[in-house]
Amino acid sequence: MTKIKLCGLMRVCDIEAANAVQPDYIGFVFAPKSKRFVSREQAAVLKERLDSSIQAVGVFVNEDTERIADLLNRHIIDIAQLHGTETAEDIRKLRTLTGKPVIQAFRIASPDDIVKAQQSIADYVLLDAGAGDGIVFDWNLLKGISRPYFLAGGLNAENVGAAVRKLQPFAADVSSGIETDGRKDIDKMAAFAAAVRKEEQE
Repeated sequence: MTKIKLCGLMRVCDIEAANAVQPDYIGFVFAPKSKRFVSREQAAVLKERLDSSIQAVGVFVNEDTERIADLLNRHIIDIAQLHGTETAEDIRKLRTLTGKPVIQAFRIASPDDIVKAQQSIADYVLLDAGAGDGIVFDWNLLKGISRPYFLAGGLNAENVGAAVRKLQPFAADVSSGIETDGRKDIDKMAAFAAAVRKEEQE
């Protein structure tokens, strides 16, 4: 069954909406250049309000490994998602410091990118067109991957059903596709989750 990840949550009302929709994962973005950036303090407050059945993923771009480990060990996040140029050694260090799962993100533009994702030592890989740009990449490139992956990039309630049907990803990851005017929209969150679950029931 394809899992659901709602990324880029920033406000208490976003958490309340997620608790109602019940995705498998939500994401906090700790990359300072992102318009969805949350501080450690904000994330701690939001995590306290998050339903305990939902896992919180921290999204990082070339962040200090010790800082990521601290967020994991303090249970502000449950999983680290790495979007920069992090190495296998960085992933090993995180595992040593925390024992928590790691997701490594890859921008998919060619078959070579699939090979790199296939070889990652991370627990999971996330396949995207860019860095939260809301763009769909060529799904035909995914024929070469044989490991479970989070599918991201331009997903929304209108196209995620087709993605699940065609690709059967481990998880469908959405951020801009559940927003209206740059803010999370509970109706779009619910519609996205319903579209994924509808495919799983058929």
